[in-house]
Amino acid sequence: MARSAVAPDSISARLLHPTSNSALKQRYWYRTCSLSMNGCKAAPERALGLCETRTLPAVSAPETALSELQAAVFSLKAEPPPCSPSGIIRLEVPIRKKANAIDWLHAQSHLPRCFFSGRGQRMDPSFSPVNGGGIWTNSGRDLVGVAGVGSAVFFQGIDPFAFQDWKCIRRFLSKDCPLIRAYGAIRFDARANISSEWKDFGSFYFTVPQVEFDELEESSILATTIAWDDSLLWTWKNAVDGLQVTLHQISPYFHKSITEVPQTTIISWNHVPTKASWNTSVKKALQIIHSRNSELVKVVLARCSTYVTDTCIDPVTLLSCLQVEGENAYQFYIQPPDAPAFIGNTPEQLFHRKYLNISSEALAGTRARSLNKDEDLQIGRELLFSPKDHIEFTIVRESIRRKLESICDEVLVEPSKALRKLPRVQHLCAQLSGRLMSEDDEFAILASLHPSPAVCGLPMEEARQFIKNNEMFDRGMYAGPVGWFGGRESEFAVGIRSALVGKGFSTLIYAGAGIVEGTNPYSEWDELDLKASQFTKLLQQWEDQTRYREINIGSVQRGGY
Repeated sequence: MARSAVAPDSISARLLHPTSNSALKQRYWYRTCSLSMNGCKAAPERALGLCETRTLPAVSAPETALSELQAAVFSLKAEPPPCSPSGIIRLEVPIRKKANAIDWLHAQSHLPRCFFSGRGQRMDPSFSPVNGGGIWTNSGRDLVGVAGVGSAVFFQGIDPFAFQDWKCIRRFLSKDCPLIRAYGAIRFDARANISSEWKDFGSFYFTVPQVEFDELEESSILATTIAWDDSLLWTWKNAVDGLQVTLHQISPYFHKSITEVPQTTIISWNHVPTKASWNTSVKKALQIIHSRNSELVKVVLARCSTYVTDTCIDPVTLLSCLQVEGENAYQFYIQPPDAPAFIGNTPEQLFHRKYLNISSEALAGTRARSLNKDEDLQIGRELLFSPKDHIEFTIVRESIRRKLESICDEVLVEPSKALRKLPRVQHLCAQLSGRLMSEDDEFAILASLHPSPAVCGLPMEEARQFIKNNEMFDRGMYAGPVGWFGGRESEFAVGIRSALVGKGFSTLIYAGAGIVEGTNPYSEWDELDLKASQFTKLLQQWEDQTRYREINIGSVQRGGY
């Protein structure tokens, strides 16, 4: 089937309403788990009655873990905990062998769903650019990835994420139960109107999964969480009954999704903005930056690319294929009930808190990688000493430093400038760390660091207003905080290098570029293509493999080889 670039139209319509072409096929249907409670409706000052984790004996296989959990929930229903009007209980079964969390998620057919993988890293001393920096490479971390389905309790609102909302989430978390976590995302700009493709996410969306699979470095955990609050009209009985229904529908088996090659053809695609509109917006931004009457020094403009295919792309399969791009990056997947999936493979950390210790990073400047080692090193050196990229990077780093210094006792920047190398691209990077005066300052850190100059600009309000007035689509959760809150620690990435995978036959791919003095609009358009390539290359690869398969089938039918 021929494919074509089409004029920009309603992104919402393309995502939510698939075309009726007879060639379209292979939908993916998911069941919605029983509804739970919105924790944001509770009074945050009211303490939770019970919060505990119960660890069952270890087993050798996931299939056994599921039956053990089902039996434990049945026993818990027969002998409930001491009378408490509210509480949260995690039941977990250690599994002696390691299994892939994404493969587990792909075998499930329930909504909501979520996935988050951390990003371990160390410094490689083999390359020292400037100011004591180096190349960031990967290292291990005990908890590799977490996949979840269903919702023991969720937190959602249409107003901007506020301190009261954060307190409502913290109410269900405890230092004594570190793996009870709320996973989710926050809009880039909660004051902007929410478009239809993002409406089911609200201004923010977090969930504590009903059933969760934790992938560790050498083992695994299958867990379930029960949460109730009489004041929200979600009783112990409601919670247990809903969980039992979900557990009986959980598949104990794993689907090796990464080995699948979906059969798909790209029917059409379009960019919002078009290349001509992009050039106009960049030139307009540069005029303001150069103006003596403006304080604007940087603005980050983005592009939304819609790809329509003849099959419905399974978001878990797409996420699984992105694992090859996952070196030095966070992977995430957020899908509320009846919503498309927001997935991504982002290299950028917003912050990580463990007790009072905080770390963050500055990331800016982009160059492609090369398969030739010497050429790759030369490209990296050009990035390190590029005046335009140095300006952009310094703006980001110093802004984050000032924000941390306003909340933390002491802030360290080490290295102050280094290279972060990813499979397709490389960036300038700096690591910052500090110490909070109180754990309640976590919300202040989140509110202060987002949006950073890396995804918005500087000054923030001037850049945000320019984006609002000139971008022709809703960013939604793109470039917003995505991650998790926990009792002992929390971690958030920046939701870039991401896509919204629809319930129909469209995939929306997002990418952005920083505009500062010296920016060339044509070069920045190419940078958008480079950043989006981890998604577009997969779609094109699947299409090429489908055509190759069709050619081979035709050859066999004709007696060829």
